[in-house]
Amino acid sequence: MGSGDYAWMLTSTALVVFMVPGLALFYGGMVRSRNVLNMLLMNLACIGIVPIVWVLVSYSLGNSPDGSGFFGGDWIGNFDAIGLKGLNGDAESLIFVAFLMTFASITPALISGSVAGRLKFSAWLVFVPVWLLLVYTPVTYWVYSGWQHGNGALDFAGGTAIHLNAGVAALAVVLVLGRRRGWPSEAMPPHNVPMVLIGTGILWFGWFGFNAGSAGAANEQAVQALLNTFLGAAGGMVGWLAVERLRGGRPTTLGACSGVVAGLVAITPAAGYVGGMAGIVFGLVAGGVCFFALSLKTRYGFDDSLDVVAVHGVGGLLGGLLLGLFADASAIPGGGFDDGLFFGGGIELLLDHVVAMGSVIVFSFVVTWLLAKALDATIGLRVDADDEVVGLDPALHAESAYNEPPVGGVAT
Repeated sequence: MGSGDYAWMLTSTALVVFMVPGLALFYGGMVRSRNVLNMLLMNLACIGIVPIVWVLVSYSLGNSPDGSGFFGGDWIGNFDAIGLKGLNGDAESLIFVAFLMTFASITPALISGSVAGRLKFSAWLVFVPVWLLLVYTPVTYWVYSGWQHGNGALDFAGGTAIHLNAGVAALAVVLVLGRRRGWPSEAMPPHNVPMVLIGTGILWFGWFGFNAGSAGAANEQAVQALLNTFLGAAGGMVGWLAVERLRGGRPTTLGACSGVVAGLVAITPAAGYVGGMAGIVFGLVAGGVCFFALSLKTRYGFDDSLDVVAVHGVGGLLGGLLLGLFADASAIPGGGFDDGLFFGGGIELLLDHVVAMGSVIVFSFVVTWLLAKALDATIGLRVDADDEVVGLDPALHAESAYNEPPVGGVAT
């Protein structure tokens, strides 16, 4: 790596760290005012917990493919870099330890939006490191070093390993946790849409490091990934607003923000593998499809508070499927990957993605569901009914985001 590559990777790492408080604001604005600090803290806690687990064990198990047995083979990494063993002075390895650590930090944070307003904070502090070890670590290994990578499946920056994985895990947790009190009959609108918009802007800004940094260098692929990221977000906003206008009669600020994130999610697995107008197509499709996916929770009765399943789960799935169609090795100098169906590569890449994503869906759902059930049976997942009514901020943290008395004795 040259000095320019190091500079870009250092910058990208900082950009992705900035995404976590951005996500906190994005989610925090969408919850009710009595739960906003709890949501901010659930996201912030991930930056504190995950880096410690990452450098102790998860980096090694998730990114060390050299081995002759089970460890370092197709399914999980080895123990060579436990506690960053052997990496002193190895700046090229350490920058990727740091960069990938930011990905690991934001992935469980994505799940927090699904459980807003009713999960014990103590349970969250246990869930995050255990889920990171049992689910995220093996999945990220499969995608980038293990059997999925060997079979030819592509995932440039985490469509399968991060967004689909988190979306499926969110569904598993909410099925164990149960619905919020009053949902779906009681309206639960966002308490601060400007906060959501600020969070969206931070996420969009940080996502340039998330996707373009995944090139691993300041090169042509990073440039293409950055452009695709911009186009995917723009297409997502336009697609969501268009469908929202046709379906509901009025475009909304919240819809625009949701569309941006849906487009960003969908382009993530493909950012460094497609060119031309593909980024816009990914965004438009994700904006429209993810909007319709919002109805899944009311149709099937699972209370995903902030639509993690619809935006990240469905968006990540769409991105992987579309990549099987639009992958274009000619768009990236040096290529080195298979073309998609629309560019003469046949159906093989699409089928590889179906197998890869299907395996992650099953694995993530089953292991996360078992983890949630175990936590529920031991320390308990859900707050008391009284605490849920009063609000998690005063009940769990003895804080209030807004120094105003509750209306009618109950926080709004």
